[in-house]
Amino acid sequence: MRESKRPAIFLDRDGVIIENREEYVRSWADVSFIPGALSALAAMADSPYAMVVVTNQAGIGRGLIPLAEAEAINHRVLAEIARAGGRIDAAYICPHKPEDDCDCRKPRPGMLLRAARELNLDLPRSWMIGDALTDIQAGEAAGARALLVLTGRGAEHRPRADGRDPLPDLSAALAFIRRMTKDK
Repeated sequence: MRESKRPAIFLDRDGVIIENREEYVRSWADVSFIPGALSALAAMADSPYAMVVVTNQAGIGRGLIPLAEAEAINHRVLAEIARAGGRIDAAYICPHKPEDDCDCRKPRPGMLLRAARELNLDLPRSWMIGDALTDIQAGEAAGARALLVLTGRGAEHRPRADGRDPLPDLSAALAFIRRMTKDK
């Protein structure tokens, strides 16, 4: 008998967990955690949600950073989250440039759909948190609910076309999800 599906919280990395860099995060020296992100993730460590990072990394496809270095940065980000008491169950990287027209690059839902297959996730009960409309579009295309945060590029995408206000940051988004699911 197959284990029942669980919901997930999909998280964009740059702009939600760590600061965006105009010229890409190319080394560990470029990583700076957004204030409050680590403690927000620690507060969700015992939640029933799978915590999944889904990140577009066009710098790989553009030859600015090797895939192995991007994976090493992700590994260290996840290790710092764990050291702060948080939990990330999986991380997915799209290494393609926008013009590559791949299925995994957000706004397409490929990374979320892959995670759903591999981790046995219930997409309609899942959430996507991002700082760009492409994150929101990917989440909704996968059948999840989506929240825009103002950190990273989020302020550039205000107001949202659907009329919903963005939330200040990851902590506020996770608190919103906890409130929404507590009532059900």
